[in-house]
Amino acid sequence: MQTQKDILKYLLGQVWKPARYTGNEWNAVKKEHSSVDLRMAFAFPDLYEVGMSNHGLKILYESINRNPGMLMERVFSPATDMEELLRKYNLPLFSLESHKPLKEFDIIGFSLQYELSYTNVLNMLDLADIPLRTEDRKGDHPLIVGGGPCAFNPEPLAPFFDLFVLGEAEECLPAILTGYMDLKRHGYERNEIIARLSTFEGVYVPSLYNPAYSGEEFIGMERKDDRAPEMIRKVTVENLDTAPFPKAPPVPYLQTIHDRAVIELFRGCGRGCRFCQAGYIFKPVRRRSRDKLQQTAKEIIDNTGYEELSLVSLSSTDYPHLEELINNLDSDLSARKVKCSLPSLRLDSYSIKLADKLHQGRKSSLTFAPEAATERLRKVIKKNITEEEIFTSLGDAIDAGWQGFKLYFMIGLPAEHDEDVVEIVNLCRRLREYFKGRAKRKISINVSVATFVPKSHTPFQWEPQLSMDEVNRRQDILRTGFKKLRGVDFSWHDARASFLEAVFARGDRKLAPALEHAWQMGCRFDGWSEYFDFSLWQRAFQKTAVRGEDYAYRRFSYDQCLPWDHLSCGVDKNMLIAEHQKSLAGEKPEGVTHDPDLL
Repeated sequence: MQTQKDILKYLLGQVWKPARYTGNEWNAVKKEHSSVDLRMAFAFPDLYEVGMSNHGLKILYESINRNPGMLMERVFSPATDMEELLRKYNLPLFSLESHKPLKEFDIIGFSLQYELSYTNVLNMLDLADIPLRTEDRKGDHPLIVGGGPCAFNPEPLAPFFDLFVLGEAEECLPAILTGYMDLKRHGYERNEIIARLSTFEGVYVPSLYNPAYSGEEFIGMERKDDRAPEMIRKVTVENLDTAPFPKAPPVPYLQTIHDRAVIELFRGCGRGCRFCQAGYIFKPVRRRSRDKLQQTAKEIIDNTGYEELSLVSLSSTDYPHLEELINNLDSDLSARKVKCSLPSLRLDSYSIKLADKLHQGRKSSLTFAPEAATERLRKVIKKNITEEEIFTSLGDAIDAGWQGFKLYFMIGLPAEHDEDVVEIVNLCRRLREYFKGRAKRKISINVSVATFVPKSHTPFQWEPQLSMDEVNRRQDILRTGFKKLRGVDFSWHDARASFLEAVFARGDRKLAPALEHAWQMGCRFDGWSEYFDFSLWQRAFQKTAVRGEDYAYRRFSYDQCLPWDHLSCGVDKNMLIAEHQKSLAGEKPEGVTHDPDLL
């Protein structure tokens, strides 16, 4: 009789990229399950290559596994070939470290980074033989926990999760797990444990709240249990120098999306771009000290062998004395041929100077995100860059020998007109002419245009998304314009996928049946163009009497209740309203480029 181990060994020979499922990477932590009191699986609802590029995974992996009484193992969404085999051989979804079935763990924590991964969450639960809905789970089932950016409006997922953790979990999660162990040790049953965990800071238990409606209008949350707080406030790490940090993360056997070592310079962002959810939910700005960063960088390189070290943050060039830090890191690491890099740059001469310093001898392309092509629209979104700065910065880059540029824009931003769309093409045309007279070599420009998606907890949360027809029309303007512009490669996002993202970003619990139905019909990897099937979503919405347009295209008023109003990211709603009103007036802060209260 074949054991699960025998079947798994056979399956690995039948799938593409078996290293996605083998585990045993360098620095992977393996503990005996019998030697710990609590077993947690970190579940990332996308492929291994994507999940292993997620910095939050590595932080929590370190945070939990440093506790001798706890373990954390990893699991990723299996690719379609592996899913087919798991179902064929009735093999439950398993973790990488021990290859044990997920249902044998105490807790499964899902990282919710992107709305179009929601069907993968349901698929992973089903593959693990765990009931999808919290109401159907029994005492021996793992607790299903969610966290990450999407937890700041998790309502479409609420029926499927036992609880969510809002904010930065590296310090609070061990305390929550300890609380869970204590409650279980005292003999409390599952629902009582979940209810008592709601008293922990940052914990949201959806089953303790009922969404209230007046007709079709959402009017707020009603508490079913007095222990549940009226407002759930996010957890924030105050001192990054003392917080857990992955100095020896697992090193994958196959190439991942971001295949390099990472140090986080600071958390939060003082720029205040009005469309950017991360800039608001990660407030305030908190920095790591230079000494800590240098020490950590050396340890990570010693423990991993990476040849590239990425200095990440939402706006890395805002780190004080960054050039001095880079000089020190270069002095420490150059003998080991380790290069430092910045994930993205701001359009200013200082950033170009840093890029030139970091990429000596290997100048391929630089990435910038102007977001809008007109100064008027950049003022609306608070992206305070002038056209003069754009030309000066790119001119400096050309003089330094850079040969390619990737430029990111958005369409559908609030207050956008056709002239703003046409100006994306015109700006690139002017840049081409500018380069001809200045560049010694052929310069390439890659332009990528996304569609604006209104996100919770931002000044634009009240704004509607453009209709798909209008998005397609504006994309046609760009396609026509760029066809006539040689030397510029143009790509765009699928309007249907952006629509679906907006539906779930602004959704409530009425979306849960549509989500479940779409999964049942075969929706998987909706963020991947080769798997995305919008017709299935249309059928799911029709079957469950849901109008996605009511979520994506609706303009909210300030006095309306929003599905996420009971969840606090730490930013006062009146401040968001004030920022929204400034954007509508095209107002630009005078004399500053940062929000002074954030720095």
